[in-house]
Amino acid sequence: MKHLVLASVFLFETFLHALTQCTAPTSGFHLDGDFLIGGLFDVHYPRGHDRHLRPEALDLVSNLNKWFTVEQIKNSTSLLPNVALGYEMFDHCSDTLSFPGILKLISVNGQVQPWVELTTKVIAVVGPFTSTQALTVAPFFMTDLIPMVNYGSSTSIFSKKAKFPSFLRTVHPNSDVIEVILTILKHFDWRWVAFLYTADDYGYDGLDLFINRVRGTEICIAYSKDIKPGINFSRLFQQIERQNIHVIIVFAAEVVAEALIESAIRFNVTNKVWIANDAWSLNKRLPKMKEIRNIGTVLGVAQPVVKVPGFGDFIRSAESHAKCDYEGHQMLCNQVCNCSDWSAKDILEADPSFSFSVYSAVYAIAHALHKTLQCGEGGCKNITVYPKMVILTLNITICYGWLVVGSGKVNHPQALCCLFCLVLDPYSCISCKETEWSKEGSTSCNLRLVEYIPFTDVGAVLIMAGACILVGLSGAISVLFATNYNTPVVRSAGGPMCFLILGCLIVCSVSVFFYFGKPTNASCILRYFPFLLFFTVCLACFVVRSFQIICIFKIAAKFPKLQTWWTKYHGQWLLITAAFTAQALLLITSLTYDPPIPYNETLWHQDQIVLFCSLNLEVTSCTFVLLVFLSCLCFIFSYMGKDLPKNYNEAKAITFCLLLLVVTWILFVTIYLLYQGKFIQILNALAVLCSLYSFLLWYFLPKCYIIIFQSHKNTPQPQMSVSQKKLFH
Repeated sequence: MKHLVLASVFLFETFLHALTQCTAPTSGFHLDGDFLIGGLFDVHYPRGHDRHLRPEALDLVSNLNKWFTVEQIKNSTSLLPNVALGYEMFDHCSDTLSFPGILKLISVNGQVQPWVELTTKVIAVVGPFTSTQALTVAPFFMTDLIPMVNYGSSTSIFSKKAKFPSFLRTVHPNSDVIEVILTILKHFDWRWVAFLYTADDYGYDGLDLFINRVRGTEICIAYSKDIKPGINFSRLFQQIERQNIHVIIVFAAEVVAEALIESAIRFNVTNKVWIANDAWSLNKRLPKMKEIRNIGTVLGVAQPVVKVPGFGDFIRSAESHAKCDYEGHQMLCNQVCNCSDWSAKDILEADPSFSFSVYSAVYAIAHALHKTLQCGEGGCKNITVYPKMVILTLNITICYGWLVVGSGKVNHPQALCCLFCLVLDPYSCISCKETEWSKEGSTSCNLRLVEYIPFTDVGAVLIMAGACILVGLSGAISVLFATNYNTPVVRSAGGPMCFLILGCLIVCSVSVFFYFGKPTNASCILRYFPFLLFFTVCLACFVVRSFQIICIFKIAAKFPKLQTWWTKYHGQWLLITAAFTAQALLLITSLTYDPPIPYNETLWHQDQIVLFCSLNLEVTSCTFVLLVFLSCLCFIFSYMGKDLPKNYNEAKAITFCLLLLVVTWILFVTIYLLYQGKFIQILNALAVLCSLYSFLLWYFLPKCYIIIFQSHKNTPQPQMSVSQKKLFH
């Protein structure tokens, strides 16, 4: 408990001074020392409002024992030995009226000289409480890197170290609270919610975080409203009832939340689930209201409360010694206090939410100064200390406790509790592992979610079913063509070449199955190798067919020797064999040099690892070039034959198949460049399947229709020339 010394010096004397010095015309809270900690705390509302001692101001002393801490500061030899630590505290009751105190904290000898490194007693500042207050004053301290350790400002913007390099806090950011609220909603399966929030930086930040966090989930924000002064609570509750909302998230400051709950009681709002953020979850006044049970169940998020034994006796003793007869009028924030506002009962019954946060802030600064002064058992070194030196040694430990603080009946009635500690040190960056990720401004690493397409995925099942259907159709067509082998339709479609094409389509479809499940070395190779090799054979066959059509009808008459050579040396099989051999050599070479292997894609999403298969496009580029070359050659030949006789024109069918093929892969490449995620593997498998179906459906099925339903057309016409009859062979 040695660290209580610092907090007692900083906080107890503040309370005692305010309690006993009310007769003085001014009440600046100051204790001189070798080094000073600045303090910005709410004690009064600004002029024009009723003076009110905010609960968080009372909390500054709710955990301290004066006599214990004074003795510790005298006897301590381990923490800042022989160093007098003082404080300079100002009542931050208003942004405008508090500037004199802020300027005093950053001044040296009565002068403010930004960017000039001067020796100053003020080494760090604690406070102010709210996010709006902190946003107003923080830039003053960021200029010279004066450590600003905050105990209540949880807005996300303070996590951006580029804007707030010397800002630290002893409370968790709003993102953590929103994360726990989301966990509660998911646990109880609550999807239809209202989100009520304070009309300030704190509330707006909470709303933005919640909207972004529930995006993509089944949770719907049915109603959201900022709570401003003078709001019509009756109309608000009517709108909530009208939309049949039973879960209400209240992300608001304590004063606002009190007004909201009191209005809910007054307007007889019943059977709701209220989810309280940490600003009011430990409110001690609301649970004492008998009618509060009627509003339903209140679930809350809160940090653990640490109490100092014996402090109650001290407060009551201090109250009995306090004498105050001064009844003046408040002129400035840091002046006159009314002793009637301070009672032992008020202090002891105050909301304890932020007492430990204030204590932690002072404790962190003291230990940072201890390290900066290189203190040891023999004392501390007498060195010049600048505020920016202290920030380098600051680290803060925050303990979180998420508790159910309400009462009542809910579905799945369990308490969601956890307790863990984080050490925050933004100036000692921790490198996360490849399997971990970290939020912006966070100093902790979280495990990434591993993503891949399992075989049970709906998309995967549909694509694999499509591949099975393709295999079945290809087999059935092969049987049909075999039984009608000598008919003109089969012969004109390619004769024996048809069976080669259909066999290649079947083998190509096998690669589709390897796009799913966790990638392995074998699955990565089989994902690409069968398709690239045997689809090359398919394209080569169609190049031959389209060339033969052009040769018979257009080239034979002009170049008869070319046709003779083609027939004599079986040119079609030579071309197909050459394409197959070339592609096989290219694939074997690329697989030997740099085979596709499983790898973890970590760049697409910071919180995910997408299991993928790497494919070196530079190494395998020649295989794709060959496919593109064959496609272009096939398209040229087939397009040249678009005006041939209708009954014997296979060229138009081939042209249409190629157009479908080109459109399919253009769409896939476009989506691949725009979308990054695990579902790109489903799209890749779908593109492969569509490529195979383009030939199966638009080249072979029409011929099957003629064979089965129009057999009268499946006979050669006697008026055909001899050269045209060669088309069937």
